[in-house]
Amino acid sequence: MNKPSDAPCELNRAGRNHLLDLLPEDDRARLLERMERVSVKHKDMVFRRGERIAFVDFPLNAMVSVVTTMQNGDVVEVGTVGSEGFAGLPLFFGVAHDANDAFYQVPGETLRLPAADFTAEVALGGRFEQLVRRYAQAFYCQITQSVGCNRLHPVEQRLSKWLLMSQDRVRRPVIELTQEFLAEMLGVRRASVSEVAGGLQQAGLIRYSRGVIEIVDREGLEKAACECYGVVRREFERLLC
Repeated sequence: MNKPSDAPCELNRAGRNHLLDLLPEDDRARLLERMERVSVKHKDMVFRRGERIAFVDFPLNAMVSVVTTMQNGDVVEVGTVGSEGFAGLPLFFGVAHDANDAFYQVPGETLRLPAADFTAEVALGGRFEQLVRRYAQAFYCQITQSVGCNRLHPVEQRLSKWLLMSQDRVRRPVIELTQEFLAEMLGVRRASVSEVAGGLQQAGLIRYSRGVIEIVDREGLEKAACECYGVVRREFERLLC
C-alpha cells in the first residue's frame, strides 16, 4: 500500500495514531481541524449497545475494549482498539448503532471526531475511505481469530497474547489493569488470572503488583503467547503498511 513519504510504516508510534499518520498531509490536516483531543479514563464509554454512536475515537496512547454482554450479565471482550485504528467501525457500514459496548480499558488520550464528520469524510472516497476499509478487514481478522483462540488456547497463552496486543496499542511497557478486569476481558475466573499472572511473573516475563503490569521480557512473552498474536499482527501489517 502506498503511503506518504513522511509516514514511515510503524503500526504503533508513541502518542500518534497510525491511520491518521498514513493520510496525505492535506487530508490529515482537514480531519484534525474537526477533531478534539480528549483525555479518557478507565471505563469511559465510546458507545453503548443500542444507542446511537455520536463520535469516532482515534486513540493516541489509550486502548478501547469492544465487549459483548450476555443475558446473565457475563461480559467478554471481542476486540481491542488502540493507536493502530479507531473505535466506531459500525458507522463505516452505514449503521448508527452497535450490539456491543465499547469503553476505555487503558486511560490516555484520544482524538475524537463527530460521527457526521466521519461519515462525510468516508463518503468522499480517496485515501481515508481506503484506509478505513482496510482497517475494517484487519479488525475482522482480530475478531475471528479471537473466537478460535478463546475456544482452543489455554489461559496462559491468551493472557500473554493479550498483554502483547495491549502494549502494541498503548506503546508503553507499564499498563494499569486489575485482575478482576483481566478476568472479565478473558472470560475466566479471577483466580485463574492470578495463577497465570503469577506464573508469568515467576518466569521473569512480567512484573505485576496492585493492578499494574509491566512487561519486562517481551521476547519471552511472545514465546509464551499463542500463534494468534502473530496472525493478527501480520494481518494488520499486511493491510496497513
